[in-house]
Amino acid sequence: MRLFITAIGTDSGKSLISAIITEALQADYWKPVQSGLPRDTDTVRAWVANTHSYFHKEAYCLTEPLSPHASAALDGVNIRLSEIHLPETNNHLVIEGAGGILVPLNEQDFVIDIADKLEAEIVLVANLYLGSINHTLLSINELIHRTSYQKFSIKGIVFNHAPVPASESIILKHCPFPLLFSVKKEEVINKEVVSKYASQIRNVFT
Repeated sequence: MRLFITAIGTDSGKSLISAIITEALQADYWKPVQSGLPRDTDTVRAWVANTHSYFHKEAYCLTEPLSPHASAALDGVNIRLSEIHLPETNNHLVIEGAGGILVPLNEQDFVIDIADKLEAEIVLVANLYLGSINHTLLSINELIHRTSYQKFSIKGIVFNHAPVPASESIILKHCPFPLLFSVKKEEVINKEVVSKYASQIRNVFT
């Protein structure tokens, strides 16, 4: 199984959801494009308790916490989709995107184009805040549109900072793919919290 974790925007909780799914599947983890420090790979590694998961090296590790195309320009780097290759593994692979689905990698390509190249299943993370209904439905519509000509499929949606019933219900009414699971707003994120959610969702992906 190859899952691409993307989101409706920056700081939506992709790393937390990636860690939960990585722990649930004892999958490998990979962040192809990292912008700024600390590295999300290190964060996810610190939250994952199992010893089976392997954490693959980024294709691009950029200095500044900016959109990848801007950070790459400052570093004198040109991000090329042709240089982003699947790591070798026989395990499930959790791939974490950068920012939201239409964050630019360069002048032509967006983060979602990585999922297309890798033919991965999309997990869309939607954190719930004032304005998130609009951002989530726009992201859903963009993903649906792109499935008509790109090679990824859509596994489902995850709500972060739930429950917000009024927002969740209206999003799901207009969302053609399933709710996979929800995560509450946790005061502290650590291995115990990640393991708690991982134990609840193992059957979602198996």
